[in-house]
Amino acid sequence: MASPKRDLEALAAAVTAQEARRMPPVSQWNPPDRGGLDMRIARDGTWYYLGSSIKRPAMVRLFSTVLRRDEDDRFYLVTPVERFAIVVEDAPFVALELFIEGAGDDQVLTFRTQVDDYVRADAAHPIRVDIDPLSAEPAPYVLVRDRLEALISRSVFYELVDLSVDRDVDGVSTLGVWSAGCFFAIGPNPEIE
Repeated sequence: MASPKRDLEALAAAVTAQEARRMPPVSQWNPPDRGGLDMRIARDGTWYYLGSSIKRPAMVRLFSTVLRRDEDDRFYLVTPVERFAIVVEDAPFVALELFIEGAGDDQVLTFRTQVDDYVRADAAHPIRVDIDPLSAEPAPYVLVRDRLEALISRSVFYELVDLSVDRDVDGVSTLGVWSAGCFFAIGPNPEIE
């Protein structure tokens, strides 16, 4: 098992490598809409083309860099000369791993997605939790970039619950986590009636 120090060194190296990669400026491109492409991102983060899963991680990573979510909440693959609508069942990314630095309100939480994006939860990359009105199941997300979110996997959400602390939010006892000086509510405290 790796030491926590080694894990943080590996995380720092991965984040540095990510920062060195430049993301295409897809939010600045306004090419013509070429209609829909038979591409789908499943809720588990698997990318499909023509009904078959895309097996090459490098290809998925490439597509993920030209993904955009427009104001109409539709998702597009965008190049400088064309854009194609695709189907995203939930969120385009899935947070599969959590790295924890520090503790308490000084703690910093960093997530790794299925396409090896690293995102630090902070004011610019908030964590939010939707509760299904019928099943009361939580659906946790973290903002990755430009209106694109990652669904936080169940195992990682359990880690967040284990890290959670109780805090009064607008007079309500609320469980949440600290990251980069921000408190992110993950739900009401079930021990308080």
